[in-house]
Amino acid sequence: MTKQEVTVYKEIQKNTDMALKAIETIAGKAYDGEFSRRLSEQSIRFSEIRNEASKQLMAAKAPMYQGNVLSDAKLKTNIHYNTMLNTSTGHLAELMIRENNNGILELEKVLKHNENAGSLPVKLARQLISFEETNVASLKEFL
Repeated sequence: MTKQEVTVYKEIQKNTDMALKAIETIAGKAYDGEFSRRLSEQSIRFSEIRNEASKQLMAAKAPMYQGNVLSDAKLKTNIHYNTMLNTSTGHLAELMIRENNNGILELEKVLKHNENAGSLPVKLARQLISFEETNVASLKEFL
């Protein structure tokens, strides 16, 4: 496995890991049943994509993405801070839309800088981008 392929798979792991942590934090504040269900469905798909990237890295005996305690704390603190006074479903949806958009941007940057990553990691990254774009469209109905 090339260094570029490893980089793309690790970014997929990072992206899905951050999304899952955001969902976990926001889901605890959600009171709308449909919104909570949507977050649960998204969580399942993020986990599937993360597991596929992990499987590919393990098969190649490549290093896995290691989460950063500081960035995890920053994400959760940011969500808690932004929901201190407003836990409306619309506001929670807006926070999730931002997280999905950040994920899309980061993946696009990594793909741009790793153009020779090979078809499998690029295909999985594109699936993740497409999934996050679908999430954004689906969450807009809660705004």
